[in-house]
Amino acid sequence: MAEPEASTSPAPAAPPAQQHPGTRPPRARRRRWILGAVGVSALAGAGLWIAVHRIPWMGPLVAGGLRAVIGTENVTDLEETAYAVEDRILRLFRGNEPPKTYWEVPEEAPAPAAPAASLTAAVALSAPTARASSGVVPALFRPKDVGPSHEAWSAPGDGRWVPIVDHARPDEPPRLYKTLLHPDPSRSWAELFVVAVDLSRVDLHLMAGSREPAATTKEGETLARPAKIPEAHHEHLLAAFNGGFMTEHGKWGMRLDDVTVVPPRDKGCTVALYRDDRVRIAPWTALAADEAGMRWWRQAPSCMAVGGELHPALRAPNVRNWGATLDGNTVIRRSAVGMDRDGKVLFVAISNHTTATAIALGLRHAGAWDVAQLDVNWSYPKFLLYEPGEDGALKAVALASGFEFSEDEYIRKRSRRDFFYLTRKPSAPPAAAP
Repeated sequence: MAEPEASTSPAPAAPPAQQHPGTRPPRARRRRWILGAVGVSALAGAGLWIAVHRIPWMGPLVAGGLRAVIGTENVTDLEETAYAVEDRILRLFRGNEPPKTYWEVPEEAPAPAAPAASLTAAVALSAPTARASSGVVPALFRPKDVGPSHEAWSAPGDGRWVPIVDHARPDEPPRLYKTLLHPDPSRSWAELFVVAVDLSRVDLHLMAGSREPAATTKEGETLARPAKIPEAHHEHLLAAFNGGFMTEHGKWGMRLDDVTVVPPRDKGCTVALYRDDRVRIAPWTALAADEAGMRWWRQAPSCMAVGGELHPALRAPNVRNWGATLDGNTVIRRSAVGMDRDGKVLFVAISNHTTATAIALGLRHAGAWDVAQLDVNWSYPKFLLYEPGEDGALKAVALASGFEFSEDEYIRKRSRRDFFYLTRKPSAPPAAAP
């Protein structure tokens, strides 16, 4: 009996493997995990950026920690990239936004009773209206309005000086005036807050921070660092503002209480207080010969303006001198000080979203003849005024909204960074009766 032929038909295919409900192929799961990680990283980055811009201690903590891990140059690259992205976003969404003002500006500034000789083209004094009991006639300080930086790109009141009321002595003539400028015609949100200080009635002080500038000399390591305004000065305290760069960012010099904390650099722009109460801002090479006559000095990067002339590098496309490690073209918050032509008026400027060139031009427009940039970045630059609180104790108040500070800043809370502060000059004692 013949054997049956082997079947040539293919064997039935095995049924497809059944997936458990809710599971995905490995490739889809991996793609989903990558997208989720990217989303979480983006949210974390955005949250960190917001925190750095809203929590005073967060910016320094993050920057310092990153420098220790990935190095200063890499942190600089990250910062420049982040600020560039922020600037592009602002230009995209706020490009047509008109400039705004931050305080009420009178329609017309009150005219002095009888103008005296002009101090400079930008600053004038009014004639006295009363004679002090000492027989000395005090001049009433009032800067001359300078108008907007750009007529077609300004907020109401730009360039008009508004008196800052001394809440402890509201009946006395103002010692400080403020104005707002918009120095960048391509960014309406680039704001420059400027304070004019009458140095004939106000003293300028320097205070070292608890950590900065870090000493690079043996004698500097022994410097006493109270890092806050002495209580003896609280009665006459008017205002305070930030100091300069950390030592690691340029090794700009400082001398205080007859102690050199960091040696001077020849190209450093130096803010110096002399023993006769004069204040000067100039390159160190122009001041070094008179160091013995100084009470203190603090250095910053190269002067932005000297004798009314802008530094040539500020006209160049690649500006790197005025941002610590950041590019001078980086659009960030900056601070600077300037002196008028006759050394009578100190200008203090705090900006939002400006380049080095913009803040320098803005200060020149306000009337500064010699200009030194101080610190940069979001957390550090600030100008604070002081007034009695409900309990009578002093509290800090920001010159304008949007600046990071605490009510105890510089007075009860020690500052890690150096800073300047302003006090009323002591009144002259009454003259003896004839």
